[in-house]
Amino acid sequence: MGYRSWMDTVVRPRPGSQATAHRLWLPRQHGAWAMLAVPLLLGIAVTEPNVWHAVLGAAAIAGYLASATAQTWVRARARQRYTASLIAYVVAATVLGMALVVTHPGLVLVVIVLVPAGVITLVAAKLGRGRGVVAGFAQVVEALVLVPAAASLAGPLDSAAVAKATLMAAVYLVGTLLAVRSVIREQGNTGFAVVSVGFHLAATAVGAILLPLPFVVLLGLLALRAALLPIVQRCYRETVTPLRPVHVGMVEMVVATCVVGLAFVSPI
Repeated sequence: MGYRSWMDTVVRPRPGSQATAHRLWLPRQHGAWAMLAVPLLLGIAVTEPNVWHAVLGAAAIAGYLASATAQTWVRARARQRYTASLIAYVVAATVLGMALVVTHPGLVLVVIVLVPAGVITLVAAKLGRGRGVVAGFAQVVEALVLVPAAASLAGPLDSAAVAKATLMAAVYLVGTLLAVRSVIREQGNTGFAVVSVGFHLAATAVGAILLPLPFVVLLGLLALRAALLPIVQRCYRETVTPLRPVHVGMVEMVVATCVVGLAFVSPI
């Protein structure tokens, strides 16, 4: 991400510097792309891929860019810098979203989730808490609608499979938010690290009841990763090779790949 946090999506130009054209149009937080890709791909994994999945993916990207730009816009002093990109992304997201709703009317239900979650992220950004835990959870909720949305584009839903895929996506996204935050924004905070590990252990226990064995094993590995990251950070803190955000980002890239790959090779 320029990896400050896996869930960070707000772009903030450095005070006193001229924002580049690139930053006016593209957020620097690369981890947000995984937030879109993982639930979208998990939704596709439980159904048959078709061209509408590409449209949904494009709509999700446009929606994310609109949201990220809007969060920057509400805090910017020179808002006119972001007006063009904000309008472009809102128009693109609206057109693509309308195309999906017209052809698949059931998708209109996603607004029940997206609207309140979007309001929370904007309010948090306005208050200077766009990178806080509450905003992070709101972004997770927004991303999770991609699982049932993607599954619904290929015909009748296998409700059980979709529910399990959504559970897996939720555990991955929430777990990643907690695990990454425990070694970046909450580094040294033992209590937060305990919460992160506790969440993963609880998720593994629930998965043992609801999910097939390969996914339970993967959840166990995610819990191990959540426990090891703070330990590795403490061990290497005073060395010439401390644990840096880029290293955490590489770990999460591998984790995301494993989650998606397992969903495609093993029935959930």
